[in-house]
Amino acid sequence: MVLAALVVGYLCGSIPFGLLITRAAGLGDVRKIGSGNIGATNVLRTGKKGLAALTLLLDALKGFLPVLVFSHFFGLYPALAAGFAAFLGHLFPVWLGFKGGKGVATYIGVLIAAAWQGAVVFAVAWLVVAFITRYSSLAALVAAVAVPVALALMGRYEIAETFAVMSIIVFIKHRPNITRLLSGTETRIGSKG
Repeated sequence: MVLAALVVGYLCGSIPFGLLITRAAGLGDVRKIGSGNIGATNVLRTGKKGLAALTLLLDALKGFLPVLVFSHFFGLYPALAAGFAAFLGHLFPVWLGFKGGKGVATYIGVLIAAAWQGAVVFAVAWLVVAFITRYSSLAALVAAVAVPVALALMGRYEIAETFAVMSIIVFIKHRPNITRLLSGTETRIGSKG
């Protein structure tokens, strides 16, 4: 069942909603603008906030739904496997030569389904850091550290371990952002360019 969860989760996660939505809207290939990613942040660079919001929602749902289904029918471990695989599917979609997004929206979707309290921690951490610094990437990184720590403190150890691994991967995928943060060249929320 865990193997089935991995396969289903990965296939759900690998659906490139950002690319499909922007193409359907007649905006071409979102990978040819901005960061080249397929996630909501890059879709926002098209100037279409509604499409970015839709991408964010769908990228979260592709993490949320596999966890919810496998949790309901098969229990925690298949659910965590499905969520982890959905997260990896977004990062490395088979349909796009394994070049996907940075995974934050899918991470949040998995988190809401696996442990909604962790999603609250993520949201609070993100909002506080984003409000103070106006750096979305820094806010996501701080939130990704806060989540496994908070889950462990809640006694949700299996879930905390899964999210610790996912958070490490989030950091790896954000290496260019980290470099820009350290050099002072990262784009702030609300800035153009």
